[in-house]
This record gives sequence, C-alpha cells and structure tokens, in this order.
Amino acid sequence: MTETGRANRMENLISLDTSCNVVVLKPTKGFSGFSVQGVLEYRELLYFLVWRDIKVRYKQTFIGVIWAVLRPLLTVAVFTLVFRHFAGFGANGIPYPIFSLAGILPWTFFAEGLSQSINSLVGSSQLITKVYFPRILIPTASVLSGVVDLAISMLVLIGMMAIYGIKPAYSILLLPAFLLLAFVTTLSGGIWLSAMTVRYRDFRYAVPFAIQIGLFVSPVIYPASEIITKLESIGLPGWLYGLNPMVGVIEGFRWSVYGAGSFPGGLILTSSLVALSGMFLALLYFGRVERSFADIV
Repeated sequence: MTETGRANRMENLISLDTSCNVVVLKPTKGFSGFSVQGVLEYRELLYFLVWRDIKVRYKQTFIGVIWAVLRPLLTVAVFTLVFRHFAGFGANGIPYPIFSLAGILPWTFFAEGLSQSINSLVGSSQLITKVYFPRILIPTASVLSGVVDLAISMLVLIGMMAIYGIKPAYSILLLPAFLLLAFVTTLSGGIWLSAMTVRYRDFRYAVPFAIQIGLFVSPVIYPASEIITKLESIGLPGWLYGLNPMVGVIEGFRWSVYGAGSFPGGLILTSSLVALSGMFLALLYFGRVERSFADIV
C-alpha cells in the first residue's frame, strides 16, 4: 500500500472514531442520583415495564380484569353489611354503598400500588444486574399498572351512582387533581419502600400489615368528620388528621364525585404538603442508594 493510501485510510479511521458517540457511566455522588432527564430518555422502557406488570397480574387468571369489578363490589357489600347495618356508621347523607365505594377506590389504588412496589426491585434483579437504566422506573411502573384497575372501578362507581339516582356535581371537574394526589402519595411510598426492601427484606412482611391498619385509620368506612370531632373535643385542630395523606385523597375524591358537604380544604392542604414532602424525600433517598442496588439485590 502506498504512503498516500495509508494516509487516506488513517484519515478515514480518525473521522470514524470522532463521529462515534461515547456514553460514559459514572457512579452518582451524594443525593444526586435521581435525574428527570434520565427518566424521560427511558420513557419507552417505562411503557414496556407497565405493560409487563399488567400482563403478569392477569396471566393465567380465570376471569381476568373482571376482578377489577368484582373486588370493589364485594368489598362494598361486606362494608355495608358490617359497618352500616351492624356498627351504624354514618355516611354524611349519602347512600352508604356509594359513600364506601368512593373511599374504597382510591384506597385500593394506594394499597395495591404499595403492595406491587415492595418487591418490584428485588423481583427485577436479573434486569438490574445486567443492564443500566434508571431504577426508579421499576416501582413507577408498578404504581402506573394500577391505573387500569382504577379506571375500570370508576365505571362501577358511575354505574352505582346512576342506580341510586345521584348525579355528579360540578366539583367532579376537580377529580383529576385528587387522582393526581393519589398517584403522588402512592408513588412516593412505593419508591421509598422498594428501595428499603432491597436492603431490608423484612419490609415485605411489615408493609402488608401496615396497609391493613391504614384501612381503619383512613376515612374509608366512616366520614373524616367523626375523627375531626374527636380531635377538636380534646383541644386538637382537625387538620392534624390530614397528616395521613390518604385522608385528603379520600375526602377530596368523595367531595369531587358527589359534591356533598363542605370542601375539605384544610385536610386536602395538609395531605398535599405531606405527600409532596414525602415524594421529595423518597427521591432523595432513592437517588442516594440506587447505585448500590446491583451489588445487593
């Protein structure tokens, strides 16, 4: 090969090398692990993870997505029989089946989201240890997959309201805001618990028990006004009940659906601040420990 040929070949190699895009992966430092840009770049992966979780949930099931209809209906029947007819719980002038269903839907979304998120990182160990991607997509997909069940259950609520002759109020225009608050509350808990479960596996046993207790300390089967009255009777402000973020979610959801009673502004504001603070802290913690997942999981 002539000198001119060698020179031309060298120039081609140099130009080829400089045209390549080199991606360098570096370990994160401090609390800088979370990146919104990184999540957006992998949004297609998030879609496939959500679709995977949905298919796994209903794989080899006898009636499939009909469970999203039967489960709230059966729960409403049991709650109405036990807590309305036997315990005598009030419902703020609303038929108790509608009242309880409007509390069951956001609570079920929250409980299922946490339950699916707890083991999401541990269950995806084969994926985490073989390829890089923002690990936060895994618990996020677990929460997003529950939106399908929530949407189907909403149709059940609409049908029951039609049966009881209850027309949606104008406040239903604010329903997306309370659904977003439910999503933020669930996602913040899912992110934090999934990261904690990687290091401490006993969280998978403690969280289901905590969810069961949470059902009774949240206004699912009774109106929040009963707890607020108890708090005020001992000299405490009623908004303290909103420190449980699901209180604002459930009460706001109910108010937006049938518009009965006064707007629970204090509870919603308190719960929103708690949910947003929880999301901020969850992202900080997740970004701090994310780089160690592949070594521990």
